[in-house]
Amino acid sequence: MKSIAVYCGSSIGASEEYRQGAIDLGKEIARRGITLVYGGASVGLMGVIADTVLKEGGEAIGVIPTVLGDKEIAHQQLTTLYTVDSMHERKAKMAELADGFIAMPGGPGTMEEFFEMFTWAQIGIHQKPIGLLNLHHYYDPMSHLLDHMVSEGFMQQANRDLAVITEHPAQLLDQLSRV
Repeated sequence: MKSIAVYCGSSIGASEEYRQGAIDLGKEIARRGITLVYGGASVGLMGVIADTVLKEGGEAIGVIPTVLGDKEIAHQQLTTLYTVDSMHERKAKMAELADGFIAMPGGPGTMEEFFEMFTWAQIGIHQKPIGLLNLHHYYDPMSHLLDHMVSEGFMQQANRDLAVITEHPAQLLDQLSRV
């Protein structure tokens, strides 16, 4: 895996575990020589992971829509920063640049980005690995929901298994590299 898209919040969240998880994932990405592809902001978990990757000597590519450039404060020290016209273009560009996808804790935008890539994998638009970094048990409810979708007949187990879920950054990257 040469690059990984990481979806995460433009906020830090309520637990220090989220910030530390972003640091740990950023260090692991840089250590492995993987390029970070992310939303391009300098704030929140997005800023933490990008700053960590860059500090550790890695490469970070941001993709930010014009409408969020000022609001999320575009990161100015990235290896590359793409400015696009819309959120749709942002997601498409990130998907094009990435060999896999990780969702860290975040809000509705993070969920929307994750579920779009998850759906694309289900219907065969891409064959790239997808994971959830379950820091501070953030994704426990989503894991239960995905299992519920299977038990209620709305998703096949093979599709449920597309989403790798773990709380350890190194373990998540290991598992995604084997998919």
